[in-house]
Order: sequence, then C-alpha cells, then structure tokens
Amino acid sequence: MTEEDELCKASARGERDKVLSILQRGVNVSGFNSFNRTALQVVKLGDSQLIKVLLEAGADPNLPDPVLKLTVTHDAAREGFVESVRALMDHGADVNLVDENGNLPLHLAAREGHLHVVKLLIPHTASPRAANIHGFTAWQLARDFKRVETAEYIEEYLGSNKGS
Repeated sequence: MTEEDELCKASARGERDKVLSILQRGVNVSGFNSFNRTALQVVKLGDSQLIKVLLEAGADPNLPDPVLKLTVTHDAAREGFVESVRALMDHGADVNLVDENGNLPLHLAAREGHLHVVKLLIPHTASPRAANIHGFTAWQLARDFKRVETAEYIEEYLGSNKGS
C-alpha cells in the first residue's frame, strides 16, 4: 500500500488524527491513490472538520473525479452535507463547475431536496436557471422529484432575482 493509499483510506474512514499524522510525515495531500483519487475525493463527506484539514493542507476542492467529473462539492451537495459544502466554498470550491451531465452542485442538491444546501449554493451560482445536458434546471429537478419545499424556494428565489 502506498502512502497515498494510506492517506485516502484514513480520509474515507474519517480518521482525522491518522490523516494529520500522515500529512505530518510529508505525504502529498494531492497525491493519487491506486484508484486515481485524492484524499479529498474520497473523504468522509459528513466530516467538515476533516475536509477543512485536507483543504488547509492544500487539497484542491475543484479537482474532478476522473470518471464522472464530479467535484467533492457535487458529492457533498448531493448528500446534503451543508457544513461540508460551506467548508469547501470557504476554501475556494467553484460551485459553477459541472459534472459530465452538466449538473451544477445546485442541481444535485435540488434533486435530492436538500433545502439548506440549495439556500447556501443558489446565491453563489452564476446561472441558477441553467439546464443540465438533459434540459433540466435545478427547479425542474426539485419539482419532478417531488421535493416540494425545495422547488418552492427555488421558484421564489428566481422570481425575486430576475437578473440571475
């Protein structure tokens, strides 16, 4: 097992002390494991403190997954981890990057009905009315997946922000 594999394994398990110990040994936080992923790409998404540790060590929040082109922000938004999304944004995550399907993190949060994440993302999203490659906007995804409260919030937000 490489040092990068060890770092990724500890990151995925949420073992903050072990991650810190590995990083103190000089292991590259941006190094790739055997599956071509970094520690941040496999991090335990609900652990915003561990995410901060990796970001403060220099991890790139905008590096896309090699397969689906998802960033960690996409993953955290889809899963509803608002504090993790906030930590990523505070450390330079670009919420306007799209995955291979043209989804912004906003699309994924809306589809899953994660209202708190939508509220965090939408004012920072350059084009909250943008459609993915299937022609669906965040509002349409929320509506179609019956995320009523989220769809209503997006509709209200877009109605009060005509220029966005």
